[in-house]
Amino acid sequence: MGEHKKHIAMRVHGKVQGVFFRASTQEKAEALGLTGFVQNEDNGTVYLEAEGDEEALCKLQQWVHEGPKNAKVSRVDIKSIKDLKGFDGFEQRR
Repeated sequence: MGEHKKHIAMRVHGKVQGVFFRASTQEKAEALGLTGFVQNEDNGTVYLEAEGDEEALCKLQQWVHEGPKNAKVSRVDIKSIKDLKGFDGFEQRR
């Protein structure tokens, strides 16, 4: 391994707002050593971007498909972003 960081964006569809999805995502991302942000969108989805080690990003992707206990994830759109943004920590946005 090493310093080969990647940047991904995910849009999570389903019952994902009002179920502590952002807080749980932040907790999971921080535990995995990832940086980025997570936010609710007006269309009812949750959008997040994360940077870090490829293995940690894979673990976050797997987790996002389940989400926290009361979430019902129907679909996750994932895209790779070429440029790193160098996030400082992992934050919840409104």
